[in-house]
Amino acid sequence: MSQAVTSIAPHNARLGILLMIATTFVFAVQDGISRHLAGEYNVFMVITIRYWFFALFVCAIALRQPGGLRKVAASKQTLLHIGRAVLVLAEICVMVTSFTVLGLVESHAVFVSYPLLVAALSGPVLGESVGWQRWAAIGIGFLGVMVILQPGSGVFQVEALIPLLAALLFALYGLLTRYAARRDCAETSFFYTGVAGMVAITPLGLWHWEAMTTPDWGWMALLCIIGALGQWLLIRCYEVAEASTVQPFAYFQLPFGAALGVLAFGEMLRINVILGAGLVVAAGLFTFWREHLKRSA
Repeated sequence: MSQAVTSIAPHNARLGILLMIATTFVFAVQDGISRHLAGEYNVFMVITIRYWFFALFVCAIALRQPGGLRKVAASKQTLLHIGRAVLVLAEICVMVTSFTVLGLVESHAVFVSYPLLVAALSGPVLGESVGWQRWAAIGIGFLGVMVILQPGSGVFQVEALIPLLAALLFALYGLLTRYAARRDCAETSFFYTGVAGMVAITPLGLWHWEAMTTPDWGWMALLCIIGALGQWLLIRCYEVAEASTVQPFAYFQLPFGAALGVLAFGEMLRINVILGAGLVVAAGLFTFWREHLKRSA
């Protein structure tokens, strides 16, 4: 659940890879805390507090840019940016709900299919060409998703489709972000993601407000700090390395999240989840590799 926010000439691939791995670890911890809080309190309230802090963070980033808030917020695609913000907000709400229903292990195992959805939808949404090799990788990846979900078996739960919906929403958000980048800078996209999302979620959060215990306010504060830290690490990552170099390492969030689910929440690693996730990751890495070759050519 993250996005690049700057684009400066890359110069340190090793540092970028280390920063991406650190980012995935931080985001996995963020997901674990979200799972705990959303299991105790309303999901909308938890995400609203996260977004209040996130909006302050993106405003602080914008103020450091030349021209300040006014220049960063200037755009001829305001409605597009608001639509992007609502999409990623919906994705976060759906994914956090998935953590409480399915747990971290299965939620992450299905969600990592989002790069394949991006590849599949890049044709109809952005008009990009998708060759047979990428379609083959997409097919293998979704075979992996089917292995995880086990449709038609006695253990299939319709709830297992929740993280797949989150992956679809995040893929659409990513595609619209790429579309918006044709006319606006990444800082503008990042600004609207935080501020428009905060405006959209606040009424729902206030409507579903619940009293929170003192220890859980501590967890909430930690969640906000970790969320900002993860975004800062991601910004630094894309400042020092090419996206095509570091993006495959974003898959580290899957083992980190799975380990946290097993160790902290007592979740189980079923063999079909391991095999299916392996297929999804392999297909995703192949897709990244093909895209890197295409850009190099």
